[in-house]
Amino acid sequence: MTLAERSSQPLLEIRDLHVAYGKAEVVHGVSFDVRQGEFVVLLGRNGAGKSTILHALSGLIPKRGGTVKFAGTDLSGASARAMVQAGVVQVLEGHRVFHTLTVEDNLLIGTYVRTPSGDRSQLDRIYALFPEIADKRHQSASRLSGGQQQILAVAQGVIGAPRMLILDEPSGGLAPIVIDRILDVAADLCREGMSILLVEQIVEKALRHAHYCYLVETGRIVGGGPAAEMLGSDALHAAYLGKAVGG
Repeated sequence: MTLAERSSQPLLEIRDLHVAYGKAEVVHGVSFDVRQGEFVVLLGRNGAGKSTILHALSGLIPKRGGTVKFAGTDLSGASARAMVQAGVVQVLEGHRVFHTLTVEDNLLIGTYVRTPSGDRSQLDRIYALFPEIADKRHQSASRLSGGQQQILAVAQGVIGAPRMLILDEPSGGLAPIVIDRILDVAADLCREGMSILLVEQIVEKALRHAHYCYLVETGRIVGGGPAAEMLGSDALHAAYLGKAVGG
């Protein structure tokens, strides 16, 4: 995606977002955009506020102030369920699947907001997209490896056909080959028109897949630019306090 394409109307538009835990404000007036079919990554140190930003825009935690618009509709006060109905699905950090259910039942849960009885019509497409779980469809999710559980969590988000998929640190505790697999699938979905918003600690891998990057520090956006230009930049190193950022 070119900078000229970035000048088009945003699909997701965050303006002056504030989030607090009790009396302590942790996100201070954050503003950023994501376009249709764009892969955007939020980067910053642990504790910078990246996941809190995602949770607030997804309706998982309350906002103190600011606006969230999606496809031109103001969803600032929307619940998590309403955000999913609008086409925004977040895959939470930490392999969040239902361990007592089968792989297939976990996938069907991802369709319940749209079809309360479950929609099996997308299962073949999901198994083709994620062959790692196809032959385990009737097994309990508890029998999957950590990497397979994370792939299942991503697949559960994708099966609902969202316009935007939000991934919160999908690499946590996984082997590099699994991380590459998840990010490659996300990039493929993006090329098909889905928007991707990613929070990730493995900077090099994230920037290799993304179109655009925002830098987050102490609950604020402190920089940003095309992903290809950000790797190795002074702004990126400053956001990580000068530490090495490869992965």
